[in-house]
Amino acid sequence: MERVLITGAAGYLGSVITPALLDAGFEVTGLDNFRYNQPSLLECCAHPHFSIVRGDVRDEEVLRSALREADVIIPLAAIVGAPLCDEDRTAAETTNLQAIHKLLALRSAQQRILYPTTNSGYGIGEPGKFCTEESPLRPVSLYGVTKVEAERAVLEAGNSLTFRLATVFGASPRMRIDLLVNDFVHRAVTDRTVVVFEGHAKRNFIHVRDVARAFLHGLGNFEKMLNEPYNVGLSDANLSKLELCAEIKRQIPGFTFLEAPIGEDPDKRDYIVSNEKIEQTGFEARYSLTQGIQELIKAYTMVRNSRYGNA
Repeated sequence: MERVLITGAAGYLGSVITPALLDAGFEVTGLDNFRYNQPSLLECCAHPHFSIVRGDVRDEEVLRSALREADVIIPLAAIVGAPLCDEDRTAAETTNLQAIHKLLALRSAQQRILYPTTNSGYGIGEPGKFCTEESPLRPVSLYGVTKVEAERAVLEAGNSLTFRLATVFGASPRMRIDLLVNDFVHRAVTDRTVVVFEGHAKRNFIHVRDVARAFLHGLGNFEKMLNEPYNVGLSDANLSKLELCAEIKRQIPGFTFLEAPIGEDPDKRDYIVSNEKIEQTGFEARYSLTQGIQELIKAYTMVRNSRYGNA
């Protein structure tokens, strides 16, 4: 049985990936500092092949001990999102980048790494031109810079692959409402309105459960995908903010959205993304944006608390 170490296991992604790996027959050790006091892995505690370590990835002894028995490493621990990184730039640099360098120095060459980065590294793309894995990386935020530099280090270290994730959406046991789709649906459910800044700006999107499926796909096809980056997103979901709002309105007819005539979004990302490279390895996203919006409407019937944001 292969042993997987997941750092940041109790976060938005980790809380979905961890049970998916356990169900697939892996032994999983989760490492998390439980920054948000989240109980998102409680259901996993009944699983005989799950163990948990409370600690910080920046602590060398904690990391060294956690790495000791791992065959595979999935480093999810990060300060996620431009606003949170700007709020604490030191934490962003030490967690998102320096901790990755530390992990690479401590791991053995035989330990495989599947690293999630962000396609926000593409920054501002060329109008009408898809960003591929060969496109230049021009991040426009500290978050993007730290993740791009960490990805470069992981790929240079070898025996690794990286996933450039689209903007993730969907319900998770460690919910986040500050991600774009999750945020707009939350506003549609609770406020029935949203004011959009720079509504033309486009992003690509991916369901959190498809992210978990991508990691399982990477584990099953590791040798074929080795030492390469892969965009992971819904190929039919390269949408502008206004197009996203229109999708939400189809399911919440009372939702009103307006584009602000003045003002700007501090997040300047604007790009469309090709996911052809990972699709050619046999992976295909399964959960549509429509399904995700339906899911989120149900989730926000239960969850209406701002503590589920990262900013």
